[in-house]
Amino acid sequence: MADNTCELGQATCSLKGTITAGSWQTCVLHYTAGFSGVDDTGSLKIVMRYATDSGIPQFDDPSAPHYTTAIASNGAHLQLRYDVKDFRRPWGRTLHVKVLQGYLREGETITLTIGDTSGGSPGWRMQTFLEDTFELKVLVDRYATYVYEELPNSPTFRIGPGVPSKLAATSPTTATTGRKLSLRVKREDAWGNPVGTPWKIPCTAPSVAGPFRTLINDDETGLSAITNPCIVSASQQSGRFWADIHGQSEETVGTNTIDGYFRFARDRAFVDVCGHQGNDFQITDDFWQTINETTARFNRDGRFVVFPGWEWSGNTGLGGDRNVFFKHEGGIISRSSRALVEATESATPCSSTVEDLFDRVTDCGYEAMLVPHVGGRFADLQRHREDLEPVIEIHSAWGTFEWMLADAFSRGYRIGIVANSDGHKGRPGASYPGASTFGSYGGLTCILADKLDRDHIWNAYQCRQVYATTGARIFLDVATDNGNPMGSVVPVKKDSAPTIQISVSGTAPIERIEIRNAMKVLETVRPYEKDKLSNRLKLLWRGAEVRGRGRQVTWDGELKITGNSIDKFETINFWNQEKRCQQIGKRHLKWQSITTGGIAGLIVDLKQPTAGSIKLSTTQKSLKAQVSDLDIKGRTRSAGGLGKAISAYRLPPADGPRDYSLEFTPTAKQLGKGDNPIYICAVQEDGHIAWSSPIYLNCQ
Repeated sequence: MADNTCELGQATCSLKGTITAGSWQTCVLHYTAGFSGVDDTGSLKIVMRYATDSGIPQFDDPSAPHYTTAIASNGAHLQLRYDVKDFRRPWGRTLHVKVLQGYLREGETITLTIGDTSGGSPGWRMQTFLEDTFELKVLVDRYATYVYEELPNSPTFRIGPGVPSKLAATSPTTATTGRKLSLRVKREDAWGNPVGTPWKIPCTAPSVAGPFRTLINDDETGLSAITNPCIVSASQQSGRFWADIHGQSEETVGTNTIDGYFRFARDRAFVDVCGHQGNDFQITDDFWQTINETTARFNRDGRFVVFPGWEWSGNTGLGGDRNVFFKHEGGIISRSSRALVEATESATPCSSTVEDLFDRVTDCGYEAMLVPHVGGRFADLQRHREDLEPVIEIHSAWGTFEWMLADAFSRGYRIGIVANSDGHKGRPGASYPGASTFGSYGGLTCILADKLDRDHIWNAYQCRQVYATTGARIFLDVATDNGNPMGSVVPVKKDSAPTIQISVSGTAPIERIEIRNAMKVLETVRPYEKDKLSNRLKLLWRGAEVRGRGRQVTWDGELKITGNSIDKFETINFWNQEKRCQQIGKRHLKWQSITTGGIAGLIVDLKQPTAGSIKLSTTQKSLKAQVSDLDIKGRTRSAGGLGKAISAYRLPPADGPRDYSLEFTPTAKQLGKGDNPIYICAVQEDGHIAWSSPIYLNCQ
């Protein structure tokens, strides 16, 4: 009897060793038939992980990217197709090669060329993020029964970083005057991958209190970066720790191992707090044990706090996505289903609805926290347990979801506001979306705690002393004048509300600060007046199609200017290097762009401040305006969907203030009976946003 390799055949690949992320390649895969051959209408599947964002193979245009061909050595006709979901998760992305009008005998071959350049194609654009073992898993249906068997050995190679194109520098967010601290620095390639080994720079905090930032120059590359703001105080202040507690590794639907996941968060993204959240229906009991052992090993008080957990991935109709965290190892796993694990691999009972989950987690004997969020599916906030769900996630690499706040506030929930990456690319804490349908840079949560240990971090989440950002380390301080921090519930009378003290220190110039009561904007504060507007225009597009899957919106468009000209422009949230903005002459810009709930856009410097007119055209909506008519608020056009809109308005001169403080006292007219969730939304010119958790002014 021949061994399995001889029965199924063998596959080899021309790509070996380390391949540069995002580079253009030609991948030649040779399949040699085994003893059984491949019968007429039998086929091969070459499958890749769901997380990969390698170029999608196409078969019609020899001159276009990702052109793919296949030839049988015996002249059999081959049919090619591609499907994003045609095999068992996480190996969904499938190149299907079907044998027609012939068959393969033992030793005969199929040569598949992904990125065939013979007709002028630039090749196949490789995955944009790092992976130690990128695998082209090969399966064969040798009997034409549509039963696929996996080859024992499939081709693998490593995805490595490109050349440095950006410097990133991180500072502690708080410090004491005159004390020593360390700055963390790393180089990144064009797709956000770390290049080389990060390093530390010793530093001493200034002797004068206030925000400070440090300019870092890298002599080797000529790159430079400015650190995030560090707020220096003469006395000891509450710490500010940065967290990304929501992402997956290759053991479920992510990339690289769980060990690599935590090492990246700690050593490459420089976050202080991390967690792991694999889809429950893929987690075996053995892997749940591995998660617990790994988090226990990585957790170190004072350096890196890690929480064990998993994602309850129930359908939205059953409650929708919830992250489940335990304060300590040993908690249960109660899956939404056993869709991808056998009963012998998952002995514990399932929770088929979110109410079942609430009950089982409450009764398990371990402190637990659930975080509703939006991923592929979204959490149904009609179903909520306030004692288990102190916070909700409103931003991740999937997009921005302020509608989650509207749902929560409309039901009278007291919740804190957090953001995470929900990353699948093995980059927790620094999760660039790459070239896939992820539309945003992954978020971060800032945690207000006196110490970096599990007790203090956990307590901060329970008390809602946290705030969310779209990934920038923006400093927020929001508290009442008598010391109640964000997250507090403060009994008040409508006519004697406390003053809210607000301080923002950004990583870029501050555009505006919105003070909100639930979803109503009570006041918008800008660090400039109308008479300070300049020749700079900001053009934005935003929103999503729907709440669930299929939310991506295409905003391909152009800007045409009459009676004026363009000096220069910069893009906002153009994360995908393949979807760029081009200048065509002095009066014309053209771009490709997407959003998935967040924003994208441009800042355009005009030759003259107020002359001429603009026409902003996108695939969703258009806007025409005289430049002189665009003031601070500008013009906005709704485009339907879920908050889809385009807008245009003017900005002050570049390099505006990054630090701003103010006080706000709500009036009786601005407050209603019961809870009034007062919080701020701080918007930077570069598109990054921060949301404080509310202070709940409870009017009797």
